[in-house]
Amino acid sequence: MLQRPIEPTQYVSIRYTEHLARAGLTACVGTAGDAYDNALAETVNGLYKTELFYDRPAWPSATEVEFETLNWVHWWNTSRLHEALDDQTPSEVEASYHMNQAQAQSPE
Repeated sequence: MLQRPIEPTQYVSIRYTEHLARAGLTACVGTAGDAYDNALAETVNGLYKTELFYDRPAWPSATEVEFETLNWVHWWNTSRLHEALDDQTPSEVEASYHMNQAQAQSPE
């Protein structure tokens, strides 16, 4: 018996939601019909391609792509200044957040 490939994303979405419910988890994604999550992902993907791939169209191996991707993500999080974060890195913003949380919870 031939099985039809699962193509509709709605079916996958339903199975994903059911799996999360069985595990007692809540999805950390935007609301239905909310394009903001996709827009952010597309922006990051576009910057990734521009900053890493367009200058180097041929790569020696998939492993090389993986290592360069790891390096790019590290650079993105620790060195690249983000205008939306008041020209700070994500690591700086996260460290500041945790420091403020710790100060708010410490007794005076």
